Amino acid sequence: MSYFSCVYCVLLLLSGVLGTYPPSGLDLHHITAQSYAQTRNIARPPHRTLNPSKTDSQCRSLPLDLVFIIDSSRSVRPGEFEKVKIFLADMVDTLDVGPDATRVAVVNYASTVKIEFLLKDHLNKPDMKRAITRIEPLAAGTMTGLAIKTAMNEAFTEQSGARPRSRKISKVAIIVTDGRPQDQVEEVSAAARGSGIEIYAVGVDRADMRSLQLMASIPLEDHVFYVETYGVIEKLTSKFRETLCGVDPCAMGHHCDHICVNSNASYYCKCRNGYILNTDKKTCSMKQVKAAVVQDPCKCEARLAFQRQTQSAIQQLAAKLSDVTGRVKQLESALGRA
Repeated sequence: MSYFSCVYCVLLLLSGVLGTYPPSGLDLHHITAQSYAQTRNIARPPHRTLNPSKTDSQCRSLPLDLVFIIDSSRSVRPGEFEKVKIFLADMVDTLDVGPDATRVAVVNYASTVKIEFLLKDHLNKPDMKRAITRIEPLAAGTMTGLAIKTAMNEAFTEQSGARPRSRKISKVAIIVTDGRPQDQVEEVSAAARGSGIEIYAVGVDRADMRSLQLMASIPLEDHVFYVETYGVIEKLTSKFRETLCGVDPCAMGHHCDHICVNSNASYYCKCRNGYILNTDKKTCSMKQVKAAVVQDPCKCEARLAFQRQTQSAIQQLAAKLSDVTGRVKQLESALGRA
């Protein structure tokens, strides 16, 4: 291989590595806080549109009260905002959506904040995805702190569909932004986390990494994400699938004698028909069936009929025997006179 060929290969390698990280002079400390860096996709991504009727295979997710907080400021072009909506729809597809499963709300923000729909509004996937298609960008400003405050005070309330704290349902916020907040996010984010909301921060393109770190829950490596363009944001779906989808405890191994039943974070055991669960709540024993003697009325009637027939036959034989005996005595008496 020639010298110039080697130099060309090295330059290609370096361009691929540098394309992984955002601009604006991100230092090594910031880089270590990123849990996911999307490499540059040179090939044109396939065109996708949001199809509300299509639902993909879902994982077994734990019940969540999940609120998406999406940036629709002027820097997010219309085509890019459509990709954000496709990302939301893909996320909905991965979750087990329902009244007793995961509930989803969307908070849209720019210089103002608009709650597109609440946790209680749409409790099935098709309705939720149709609502996502109707979301429009707000166009100006980046008031991220105000959006977080609105989500905490209005979207995560029981009146809006959040489950009571006693239910111990996880509350999760996923923030998607491509800019630098124009208001303070540190204190309001700390208050939201203090109220029990777990925050994931997704930065796109020109997003300010320091702001993402101030918003996100710890550990930062699990809660801060970055992609270089909206064109590849859909690929974060698989990352969130790993994070938000619960593992079936029965599939992880259990001690049930017969049947393991998933109950979200835990499991319980059941027995097959004909067996009962022992006091250890794991093993099964065969049911003890007591044999009950039941008199068959048909057999009783048959026995009585047989007894009556036998008695009648004995009586007839006794009568005949008495008649024969009488005749024998008459015969003996006649012979004696002779």
